[in-house]
Amino acid sequence: MRVYLLRHGRTAYNDAQRYQGLRDIPLSQMGEEELRPAEEAPETVYVSPLSRARRTAELLFPHARQVPVEGFREMDFGAFEGRNYKEMEHDAAYRAWVEGGCEGTCPGGESRGQFCRRVREAFSDLMDATLARSEEWVVVVAHGGVLMAALETFARPGRPYFQWTAPCGGGFALETDKGLWRREHALQLTGELWYGKGGERC
Repeated sequence: MRVYLLRHGRTAYNDAQRYQGLRDIPLSQMGEEELRPAEEAPETVYVSPLSRARRTAELLFPHARQVPVEGFREMDFGAFEGRNYKEMEHDAAYRAWVEGGCEGTCPGGESRGQFCRRVREAFSDLMDATLARSEEWVVVVAHGGVLMAALETFARPGRPYFQWTAPCGGGFALETDKGLWRREHALQLTGELWYGKGGERC
């Protein structure tokens, strides 16, 4: 089975380095224009319910059926959403969160541990179901944090969470089969992907 894990395209919040989290921020005009349709044509794409992921899936895979997965929403950054690190450099709660490796609970939001458990459970359920149906391909379009949470756990060779960053409109190609998944819950990394038309990646 081939598995593509992709990040949504560029938004205004990406360009301003603002935490988006659960805010339903759309793709920017540049984000729409710089994405090119994929050569691949899956019948189904599994998406975060947030519009930036759904619109990206529509642009990359215009003929695919979209299946929203609630567990693939971005991390809830709570009080930090809509702000960037420069605006919060003197915010005691934000400084404590960053100095703690971004692992604590965001005020009014999730901790990284809670978020990663949510993503892992949703992704594991998806893999179990698609392998049971003997599907040959799984394509997910979600968020940078969702990719990092899933890949830190399931990808081989392994990498720490923050080393699984993907550009807007890009991500990772992996492979697995029923035996490998049942034995190890593992995906083998085969390459990186990007669906931009060229120029600077975000």
